[in-house]
Order: sequence, then structure tokens, then C-alpha cells
Amino acid sequence: MSLSTEQRRSLYTQRKNVEIKTEHIVVALAENKPGVISKISGLFRRRGFNIQSITAGHTEEKGISRLTIMVDGTKTNTEQLIKQLYKIIEITKVSDLTLDKKIVRELALVKLYATKSTRSEIMQIVDIFKARIVDVSHSSVIVEITGDSLKIESFLDLVRGFGIKEIARTGVTAMNRGEG
Repeated sequence: MSLSTEQRRSLYTQRKNVEIKTEHIVVALAENKPGVISKISGLFRRRGFNIQSITAGHTEEKGISRLTIMVDGTKTNTEQLIKQLYKIIEITKVSDLTLDKKIVRELALVKLYATKSTRSEIMQIVDIFKARIVDVSHSSVIVEITGDSLKIESFLDLVRGFGIKEIARTGVTAMNRGEG
């Protein structure tokens, strides 16, 4: 079946106007009060956003927390979400760092099964990834690794063969590079 010129133009126009969902890193500064994270997650839920990760911590300003939220969405949806975040009284500032030059990090603690014969190989991999062993027992080691998500996933792929007993990941945190 062949498409007419008009049908092909219509399909091209439809494809051109479709926005692609991508990962967005949204940073919000908020008053450190009970219920703020609940309000934020409720807003995301109502808008149909899935939170990939959320981290929160104190800032240099007393009583203000920094929340770094990674979500999947289109540029338009994320812009709308940011406008909605400003409607939460406790939110003082919101930024989408997705397109900015930024430092993005995550921390993972990984408990691996380890025997006398596998420990040295695990230690070599740990050294290559500039990670560190923070606990050792007769049957396991706990490794601390920081970096971007790709580095952590690559590390996990390499050590999976030893047997991963447990993983704890912080989620993404991010900051703009330079002066700004």
C-alpha cells in the first residue's frame, strides 16, 4: 500500500511535533518542614510522573533543604511540573538542570559474596573503579562506590558474577558547574 503525498506530509508533521521523554534532573530548595516531600511526591503522582530517584539534604542556609529529583518526562511536561512545584508554599526555588553543565553523582554500597580465592579479584575491580572496601567479613565485603549512574551500573555488571548480596543506592544528586 502506497501513501499519498498528503498522507506522508501529515505523518511527517505528526512526528515532528512529538516530544520525546527523557530523564530530567530537577532541583528544588524548600523549607525544612514536615510533609514537604509528601506534597512533592503527591504532585508528581497527580501529574503522572514516575520519580526515578529523589535525594534530600541540608544546604548552606539554615532551615532550607535541597531536593534533587530525577524524573522521566517531556520538556513541556517538566516545565509545567516546575510551575506546579512553585505553588507549594515551602518551595523557594526550582531549577531544571537537564541541559546545564553539571556534576551528577550517586553513591552505592554493594555487599558482595567473597571467599579467600575471590577477594583479590574483587579488590582489583574496586581499585579500577576508584571505589573502596568499607567492611570485610568471612563471607562478604561491602564496597562503597561514587560516580555517575553509568559508572555504578558498569561496576555492578562486573561484580555480578561474584554474587551481589545487597545493594543500597542513594539516588542522584547534582550541581551546576562553575560560577553560577
